[in-house]
Amino acid sequence: MGTEELAHWEIIGTLVWRLVKDAPVHQIKGTPFEAHYVNHGKSPFPHNAGGQAWTAGYIQSKADPVADLHEDMAAEEKARSTYEYLIRVSDDPGVTDTLRFLREREIVHFQRFGETLRIVQEYLDCKKYY
Repeated sequence: MGTEELAHWEIIGTLVWRLVKDAPVHQIKGTPFEAHYVNHGKSPFPHNAGGQAWTAGYIQSKADPVADLHEDMAAEEKARSTYEYLIRVSDDPGVTDTLRFLREREIVHFQRFGETLRIVQEYLDCKKYY
C-alpha cells in the first residue's frame, strides 16, 4: 500500500470511526455495519463493502512504466467511481464533503498520471543517439 492509499484509508477509517464510536450496540444490530462490528468492533479495518479484507494482492506492478501508469490511472478512476457511489448514499453533509474532497483528489491524480504517461511515451518513442 503506497502513501497515497494509506492517506485515503486513514481519512475513511477516521470518518467511519467518528460516525460509529458512540453508537450503542442496539443501533448497530441489523445494519450493514453489524458484520464489521462482530469481526472488528468499532475499530477501522480496511476492507471493501463486501467485507473482503485489503491485501497486498491488490497492488499490480509489471516493472513496465507504460503498463504501470495505465494500472495507476485505472485505480484512480475506480476509486473516483466508488466515491461517487458513496456520495449518492450519504445523507451527512460532513461525510459528503469529505467524500467530495477525496473524489477530487482521485481526479487530479488521474490527470497527473495521464500527463506522466504522455511524457514516458514521448521519451520511449524518441530516437536515441549515442
